Amino acid sequence: MSYITALYSILAVILTVVLCFIVSTLLPGIERKYVHARIQQRIGPPVTSPGIMAPIKFYFKENITPNSPLPNLYKALPIVCFIVVLIILIILTPQAYAIPSIASIIAIVGLLKVEEICYVLMGALSKSVMSLNMPFPDLVKGAAHLDSERSFIEDLSSKRALRLISYGSFPLYLAIFTPVAITGSIFLQDIVIYQQINGPFLFTLSGAIAAIVFFLGYMILLNEYPFAILKTKADVIEGPYMEYASKYRSIVFITRGFLMFTLGALFSVLFIGIPPNIFSWGILVNIIVALIFPVLMGIFSAFSPVFTNRQFYPVVIGASLLGILAIVVGLL
Repeated sequence: MSYITALYSILAVILTVVLCFIVSTLLPGIERKYVHARIQQRIGPPVTSPGIMAPIKFYFKENITPNSPLPNLYKALPIVCFIVVLIILIILTPQAYAIPSIASIIAIVGLLKVEEICYVLMGALSKSVMSLNMPFPDLVKGAAHLDSERSFIEDLSSKRALRLISYGSFPLYLAIFTPVAITGSIFLQDIVIYQQINGPFLFTLSGAIAAIVFFLGYMILLNEYPFAILKTKADVIEGPYMEYASKYRSIVFITRGFLMFTLGALFSVLFIGIPPNIFSWGILVNIIVALIFPVLMGIFSAFSPVFTNRQFYPVVIGASLLGILAIVVGLL
């Protein structure tokens, strides 16, 4: 019987991940087609373009080898990001709750930090400019550079990614710890059971405040406008992704949609109490939440300017204060 139970659990996790991945490939297209394009009164790309056709197209493009001190690590970072997001989604499934040390808020926060650190490394490990080596030093009239390492475009995004790790992601993590303050437990199983007995946190004062903070953190983690300081096209073009091509850029596109769904599933678990499980009708709630978030993000970003540090700092500080308020209200 234990063998059959284990087989059932493995099958449930695999099928859940496959279904969630399929839905995630449509999320970027829904955001661009049915939100951005409609608001901007244009046709927009097909729904399948950003999440399905674009990765397929990039996969068969010619690969490049940027000048990098650790080229293999540089190329592996998009794969690491995808694996991290995959592990987070698996942790959210109820079958993973059998291992409490893994299915916990601490594990999820740690994995999200790994995903953030990858952006820092992406920018720091590329030493090319538009895929061309630049062996000579920068020379600007009146400001000759010494014989030191030249500055590359990706360095800007790397430094900005470091800022995001330092303070930009605070709102998301504060929102994540709000259910911990209410339940007094860091384990996902306890958080889900508490909501199944007492109702979703979303409909409480602290939960509603934390949900707003979570959404802002959701946009910051996805580097979406107006929080797109990681890859502002005015100066760093595509930020840490600039030198990725072929199958590596394909993985970047796939990972973005997958992260959008996974963060939506995380919200479903923490604020509604419904984990993703293909053998439960609750999976529809996970899908609906995953669809609502990109729509809201698209509306918000379509009417927002690009934030500079002058606007970014106050918003992050304000959202962090709201997150702290949510935790305090939850404790009370």
